[in-house]
Amino acid sequence: MKRTLLLSAASALLLGAAVIPAAASKCDGFLPPNDLSIPVDSPMAKGIVEAQFNTVLNTIEKIYKPIVAARGGVLQINRKWTDATVNASAQQSGKTYILNMYGGLARHETVTMDGFALVACHELGHHLGGAPKTGGWNPWASNEGQSDYYANLKCLRTVFADSSSKNFTHLSEGDEVAMKGCEAAFSATEDQAICFRAAMAGKSVAYLFKALRNETVTPRFDTPDTKVQTTMLATHPPTQCRMDTYLAGSLCTQPVGAALSEKDPAVGTCTRSAGFPGGYRPLCWYKPANAAELLPPAARPFEVTEELAPSFGTLLNGYSW
Repeated sequence: MKRTLLLSAASALLLGAAVIPAAASKCDGFLPPNDLSIPVDSPMAKGIVEAQFNTVLNTIEKIYKPIVAARGGVLQINRKWTDATVNASAQQSGKTYILNMYGGLARHETVTMDGFALVACHELGHHLGGAPKTGGWNPWASNEGQSDYYANLKCLRTVFADSSSKNFTHLSEGDEVAMKGCEAAFSATEDQAICFRAAMAGKSVAYLFKALRNETVTPRFDTPDTKVQTTMLATHPPTQCRMDTYLAGSLCTQPVGAALSEKDPAVGTCTRSAGFPGGYRPLCWYKPANAAELLPPAARPFEVTEELAPSFGTLLNGYSW
């Protein structure tokens, strides 16, 4: 029996990925690995509190449990409030779609409830975001840039349309670029407000990236990353690039119910070749297969010169922006 066990262990080492259990199929964290730790009683705990942490995850769970079930899966959200880790992650174990949500990240001073919802949506994006995929050890998972795009393109629109999210905390500041972009992209004032709210959640999270990376340059919507990748970026994009992706997902006018594809990144998203005026995945991480997608967009496609429509301004005031 002992010899048999030894042979089995040796075979396992040789077979490598073939014997890794499904529970080990885990994506990289929402953030690159970092040494920051924010315990419950830390003086650095200036983000959201436990009740707000759970309120956000209750909303995510209510909406997405049936969506995951329709795919034949089970959504499991591990609420690790007492864990000081400043990160979040996704993994799959068989048909179980797992989100690991840590209190350390929620307690960071840059994190609002809207921003924390974006983090949860990003982790859902690894499960539901479609192509492009990470490949390698986690063929089921959408890559980092696509998970960011999915968070604003699909998930936050769904979450912010739900009445339970009305009292989520958010950045108190405004942003002219995001406001004008959302007003130009969408005709309905409620859609404009959700677009703006999602973009500002992205801004909140971008401030978190800046802080953790000890960067001196503040990311801004009017200073997009101009780098063009020659190959698809599989790792976490730079701070400005991720912020650009959140804005792009917010401005994409594809219906939220338009299905994504596990193989074709163009399906259910905004592309130049399909005639969408904006909302494209930034080329600072995305390398499209279709050369037509590399054509530069019209200058400031969502630029508007007039003042915000009174109805949009009124609605935003209702959200205490």
